[in-house]
Amino acid sequence: MPQDAVPELSDYQPTLADDREAILTGLTAPQKHLAPKYFYDARGSALFDRICELPEYYPTRTELAIMRERAGDIAAAVGPRACLVEFGSGSSVKIRLLLKGLDHPAAYVPVEISRSHLLAAAGEIAREFPALEVLPVCADFTQPFELPATDEPMARVVAWFPGSTIGNFEPKEARRLLEVMRQQVGDNGGLLIGVDLQKDRGLLERAYNDAAGVTAEFNLNLLRRLNRELGANFDLRAFRHHAHYDAARGRIEMNLISLRTQQVALAGTTLSFDEGEVIVTEYSHKFTREGFAELAASAGFRVAQVWTDPAALFSVQWLEAAR
Repeated sequence: MPQDAVPELSDYQPTLADDREAILTGLTAPQKHLAPKYFYDARGSALFDRICELPEYYPTRTELAIMRERAGDIAAAVGPRACLVEFGSGSSVKIRLLLKGLDHPAAYVPVEISRSHLLAAAGEIAREFPALEVLPVCADFTQPFELPATDEPMARVVAWFPGSTIGNFEPKEARRLLEVMRQQVGDNGGLLIGVDLQKDRGLLERAYNDAAGVTAEFNLNLLRRLNRELGANFDLRAFRHHAHYDAARGRIEMNLISLRTQQVALAGTTLSFDEGEVIVTEYSHKFTREGFAELAASAGFRVAQVWTDPAALFSVQWLEAAR
């Protein structure tokens, strides 16, 4: 691929208008909630990249350290001529590290819901790896999508899902997403996945309530996006960010809290908020190794290898399609 080429895009990008009914259902439920996939417009994606660089946010640097330390083992597990499909193409740091370690990857297929972020990231990879076929797909990766045809023959399809994003889903939703991945990779395929592990409450809560306020800005940007794309009139000054760890459920819960009694218009509906009322915007489940292995098995995967850091904060796991 020429270094100045822009990869051809397979575009299935949903809009907030497509999900209007689901958004209204969430915001009129007894416990108001929004899906975390709505965070990722261009600004939200850029803010998340900043979060990954924060001193409190241990997952990114810990996952990168594992990948550097275990690069040879990871490459051996994936094998040569793999078509690498990244679910949720975020920062390009991890994929660069992975691609450099793999044995002649056949193609790279980044899948991302934010078109502008996807094209920018895919273009960077295409320029850095000119011999690699880069085939971006703009889609909601929680739903099955068509993999683009590759020019080079491949040995297998391997899904790459870093950052413990799997933890953002409720257990039933996580299983369905893993089932989508199992369908995409086929019987000969595999999944390389980041899985955050259970740990000290203080460390977890600091990671999601950073001192610089970037995570708060990221969370509030969700309301800004609803204003811009669905004509809502949220007053961002009337909500604040808060995240806490629910030990019983093993998860961080990220919230937007209404600072006063208020009404908000959205898509022809009036939403009422009491002072102190919460919109749940994200869960981030933390796993035991045994618990995640059970989840993977329920979706048709077998955990073949697990790599962790010395403190066992985080894990990178290699899953193979169960026969």
